[in-house]
Amino acid sequence: MDNVILIGFMGVGKSSVGKLLASRLGAPFVDLDTEIEIKNNMKIPEMFEKYGESYFREKEKETIKEVAGRKNIVIATGGGAVKDEENRKIFKDSGFIIALTASPEVIYERTTAEENRPLLADLSDNEKRKKIADMMAERKSFYENADYTVDTGELSPMQVVEDILHWLKMRRG
Repeated sequence: MDNVILIGFMGVGKSSVGKLLASRLGAPFVDLDTEIEIKNNMKIPEMFEKYGESYFREKEKETIKEVAGRKNIVIATGGGAVKDEENRKIFKDSGFIIALTASPEVIYERTTAEENRPLLADLSDNEKRKKIADMMAERKSFYENADYTVDTGELSPMQVVEDILHWLKMRRG
């Protein structure tokens, strides 16, 4: 089996879907954000606060190179990992890229209560809504280049998994 790489904006369900999908496929699951935190002995919000986004993106790229070299795994990426051209090529070369999507309103509802979203920290509700919409627009073309896309807005994580499994089965013949 090729790797299955889940991409998408924060709050679309990459981690929860990834765990379930890996279980159904009998494959290991790797959450890139968790791997970055373990490798660097630091939580991502702390990394952003201490060293800035560019430092985090460097550490993210190092982790992507290492993880994508493995085989037969399900990978949940961070929302911004697709912004980097080299990351996109690494993903493409290592397996199937599945984009999970949702509307800006769904994203806002899913992320607003969470405190581990450094790019949305310390913003008012209106500022969060605008930032989400702006960031989604900036990344839209990257997500659209995925091998397959699932809108998670109205689906449970298990329904998303079933959709992906059906696509993988059709893809493999």
